[in-house]
Amino acid sequence: MLCTHTIVRMTQEDGELDSLVRKRIRALRVAQGWSLDELASRARLSPSSLSRIENGQRRLALDQLVTLARALDTSLDQLVETDTDDVIVSPMIDGTHGGMRWPIKAEPGMTVMRQRMTTPPPDNPSALRAHPGREWLVVLSGTAILLLGNRRLRVEANQAAEFPTMLPHAIGTAGGPCDVLGIFDREARRGHRDRKTPADA
Repeated sequence: MLCTHTIVRMTQEDGELDSLVRKRIRALRVAQGWSLDELASRARLSPSSLSRIENGQRRLALDQLVTLARALDTSLDQLVETDTDDVIVSPMIDGTHGGMRWPIKAEPGMTVMRQRMTTPPPDNPSALRAHPGREWLVVLSGTAILLLGNRRLRVEANQAAEFPTMLPHAIGTAGGPCDVLGIFDREARRGHRDRKTPADA
């Protein structure tokens, strides 16, 4: 079922949107490595019709856009999405955790956070935390120590780690300061709200 705002946008005389949609169709086709013939076959269009759609020589019909969106493995809303003005996002200072935080607009509930760690992970196993969710982190500089269940993992600069947060875990440095960029889903972020020290992950 088509969203009302999608229908409104596609019925407006908007030359910029029209051009953007045509470029997006071609870019998605090329990204898949498909020829005009291949996408046309998937969308049940003739190659000449598809070529005219991409080149702006044929009117964009809503029913064809629905078919093309399916063939390109995307949604109609994503196919006709307009550019947004707020491409650049400034960080929010997270005073609780001593880092910078950026919400991810495309994935509500997802958060990116950069943090400088200066202390090693806790020695006491009872200090490890577990909570619902998933986390992904990359070490930007220095070396981090990730305690994960019964494992002690060394994560070097430019290495990443992804793990379910129901495993008891904590993170700290292997010696000197360590800069870490973490991505948290909604549940993992909620589990971090009451975190008191940067050594807890």
